[in-house]
Amino acid sequence: MLKRINYADLTQVLSRRKSEFLSRQKTVQADVQSIIDSVIERQDEAIIDWTNQFDGVQLDTFKVPSETLKKAYDSLAPNLQKALQNAYDSIASYHTLQTYTPLEDDQQGLYRAQKITPLDSVGLYVPGGTAAYPSSVLMNSVPAKIAGVKRIAMVTPPHPDGISATVLAAAHLCDIDAVYQVGGVQAIAALAYGTPQIPAVAKIVGPGNLYVATAKHLLSSVVGIDQFAGPSEVCIWADHSVPVSFIAADLIAQAEHDPLAQSIVMSDDEAILDAIDNELSKQVKDRSRHSIIVSSLKNYGLSILLEDKAQGPSAINQIAPEHLELLIQKPRRVLSEIRHAGAIFLGPYTPEAMGDYMGGPNHTLPTSGTATFASGLSTYDFLKRTSILEISEERFTQMADDVEALALEEHLDGHAESVRVRRK
Repeated sequence: MLKRINYADLTQVLSRRKSEFLSRQKTVQADVQSIIDSVIERQDEAIIDWTNQFDGVQLDTFKVPSETLKKAYDSLAPNLQKALQNAYDSIASYHTLQTYTPLEDDQQGLYRAQKITPLDSVGLYVPGGTAAYPSSVLMNSVPAKIAGVKRIAMVTPPHPDGISATVLAAAHLCDIDAVYQVGGVQAIAALAYGTPQIPAVAKIVGPGNLYVATAKHLLSSVVGIDQFAGPSEVCIWADHSVPVSFIAADLIAQAEHDPLAQSIVMSDDEAILDAIDNELSKQVKDRSRHSIIVSSLKNYGLSILLEDKAQGPSAINQIAPEHLELLIQKPRRVLSEIRHAGAIFLGPYTPEAMGDYMGGPNHTLPTSGTATFASGLSTYDFLKRTSILEISEERFTQMADDVEALALEEHLDGHAESVRVRRK
């Protein structure tokens, strides 16, 4: 079921995958820009038209009343309320630990410090396509709240039969300030520029389809964004210590997200890879999102045969996967060799699904190899750092010659004069 390659072919396969992703992005840029331009020009009127066209819903107002959020929460079964609350508590307890150490350096005549300030406002995009994602509400809003963001607005696409009650319930639990039933590119444009009904925000976070991701990318000079996210992905390093039923189930769990999702497994034992293939064939037919899973595994699934265990970390660092599962004996022993992964899951009882919902670390992660330079969403993403500098007259005199020399080397005599004038 999975395409089988050798370690030596890995670079070529990854290169094709990235080229394909960039090609898909280019095909939608013009359409995305036209929607953005219409929202800039026609504001709420454009949002109403696009929502009617794409979602089949005719809106007059966008904001969902807070009473509706509370009613949605109260309507949930007790076990689902409990699950949401437990997930909230776990996510909050982890992100509360993410704090900047105060920075202050007071030398004789030279004071340097760093001021930390929460963002004023954040927009949270919650997808509303083939599934409902209350976990995205929690994962994106909880760290923002902990960071001290003053206003959090959530946008999510409407449906003719209403927005998912669980998504609205999660918004109530997270005490989100405003929820707007608007999705797609038009929602991103509204959050970036502001309209009469939807105030602009300082930063937009949250997952979305290719159109949403492209809109965030195109508007990243206007508004802050978390990252340019591609299709979701998992890489599993497997050996004989974990049942193949676990491994196959985790590959399927990734594949059910999206036909474009990528599920990778690697091992130095070809018999294990064969057994995983057989197990996938058995399990996939029982899943409700069967067609999506089959498409994903067929087109983007990958089985990598390593020559030996030593190639494992090298393969992982080249892939730089969004999710990495180490289903091998004593996984902690190899952590020091792994440099590039969005999130790492250790051992047979830590499937990616546990991290998606309940583990605590954030599930908004870098994709498409960007884990080589990017990190998962955290409390830090909602804080700004401002440097502070104060220099005494004596210390200024000691530094002035060096500053003047560097300024003149860069042909900036105005900079140099701003130093000279203080020495006269």
